[in-house]
Amino acid sequence: MSEPNPYADGEYQWGPGQQGGTPAYGYPQAGTPGYGYPQAGSPGVPGYQPTLPGVPVPPQHPPVAQGGGAPLLALGDITVVGDQIITPAGAMPLKGAVWNPMDMSRTEEKMPTVAIVLAVIFFIFCLLGLLFLLMKEKTTTGFIQVTVTSGGRHHSTMIPATGPDTIHRVMGQLNYARSLSM
Repeated sequence: MSEPNPYADGEYQWGPGQQGGTPAYGYPQAGTPGYGYPQAGSPGVPGYQPTLPGVPVPPQHPPVAQGGGAPLLALGDITVVGDQIITPAGAMPLKGAVWNPMDMSRTEEKMPTVAIVLAVIFFIFCLLGLLFLLMKEKTTTGFIQVTVTSGGRHHSTMIPATGPDTIHRVMGQLNYARSLSM
């Protein structure tokens, strides 16, 4: 025996287990907020009280000023906006911040396989094939770690090294951040 096709009406394709006329998961219901919508009694809404006794209330960080302007600097996930340093862990004051870099990248120079193959092939025909052994290939791997400490808080980020000049670019941005912190 076959089951009736829930998609037969052609007007809307409902998910498994849904009846026609019921909204999908996550969409607001009539009159009641759904997932992702602020509800009374949630943090940030006036009158919020923890529901379990003895559960510590998380520290409230000062909100980022609205209209703080465009970011002055971005290093990985650290962003400087106005007089604040914005990190995933929260905002820190820019004044008096300490910035530290650590170069954990390395650049290797090696002979590519193509050079060896071409040198062997052309050595048989003429001795000029040995010039292919002068080919070099540079590869840079690793990260540059940038840490910032301010207002009793600490954050660290890793910036991938894309070439031997990455550390110079990061140091230029770091010196600019240090000048803003003074």
